[in-house]
Amino acid sequence: MKRREFLCAAGAATAGAFAGRLWAADPAKGRFLLVFLRGGYDCANLLIPYSSSDYYATRPKIAIARPDPQSATGALALDSDWAIAPAVRDPMGAMYKRGELAFIPFAGTEDLTRSHFETQDSIELGQPLGATRNYTSGFLARLAAQLTGPAPISFTDALPLSFKGTVDIPNISLRSVGKPVFDDRQSALLASMYSGNHLEAAVTDGLELRKEVSQTMQEEMTAANRGAITTKGFALEADGIGRLMRDKYGLGFVDIGGWDTHVNQGSAQGNLANNLQNLAGGLSTLADTLGSEWRNTVVVVVSEFGRTFRENGNGGTDHGHGSVYWVLGGSIHGGQIAGRQQRVAVNTLFQNRDYPVLNEYRSVLGGMFRSMWSLSPDALQQVFPGTTPLDLQLV
Repeated sequence: MKRREFLCAAGAATAGAFAGRLWAADPAKGRFLLVFLRGGYDCANLLIPYSSSDYYATRPKIAIARPDPQSATGALALDSDWAIAPAVRDPMGAMYKRGELAFIPFAGTEDLTRSHFETQDSIELGQPLGATRNYTSGFLARLAAQLTGPAPISFTDALPLSFKGTVDIPNISLRSVGKPVFDDRQSALLASMYSGNHLEAAVTDGLELRKEVSQTMQEEMTAANRGAITTKGFALEADGIGRLMRDKYGLGFVDIGGWDTHVNQGSAQGNLANNLQNLAGGLSTLADTLGSEWRNTVVVVVSEFGRTFRENGNGGTDHGHGSVYWVLGGSIHGGQIAGRQQRVAVNTLFQNRDYPVLNEYRSVLGGMFRSMWSLSPDALQQVFPGTTPLDLQLV
């Protein structure tokens, strides 16, 4: 059996085990998928503030060149201020022009810890900041409890915090197994070249140190990912996710790791560009697989935070604050940069380093949920206690 066929079969089997507690998906009620980019992606190299001279001054190595109307491969201008990166130009540019994609810059949580784990938890719980956290109550679980149509599912190894709650929710692992951090065979071959040489000890020590450093870095990156699939894994499995969302489920969650780009982030090409390309390809596949149900689907892409406006000394960026959210769907009011905005310049940065948060995520998602499912004020307060929904008129 092919992997994707097995995925769908596994989904059907899992659904059967929960049949007594779930509902049949109702397309009229709308489908929603949250895509969580774990690690904090660099939104300024996805949605490029190309009208800002400070963007180019503070990113001498990693800034993406201004759009060139004569180039079919560079950044694509969306308006007089913003462009999208070459890595996502074709699939996302086409969606944007069709009105099936919008971006919300200066979005995120008001959590200021800049900790992957603290901020991921804060977003997934969806509870007011400053209150005692209830780790058994995620906002998607609370949303599922308010709905009578879309059946929930998580495309993850284990049930994520956002789906912890009183409703039984199945999860299906999609995580791809990556390559080892360091190839021991290559190390052995290199060491053998210096066997008996006066440099043998130095080479052996150097190889061992390199291995230790690589493992330490990989452990940190893996921890930030919290077991999420890679962008390549998402691109490969997007068809399976689309099939399950199309045929059976209406409320989904998937997380994707690999966005913690402290070192060698790259510019129009490189690590971040490769991740963005895989993400865009996966989202495009998802839309194609959903077929006619794409018009009933809303996909929101979030991350725990953005990254520093300035590049660091390692050709990367560090933990930031405000981010850029993506909103996709066949019937959304896309083709726009939505939400409250401000001029991008060094003197407008939050704490002299980051994008500010002008569009708080609970208000943004609350406004979408109210529009999608006609949630009452009381029901919306159950999902996001103490928040006022913000209707950006995207759905």
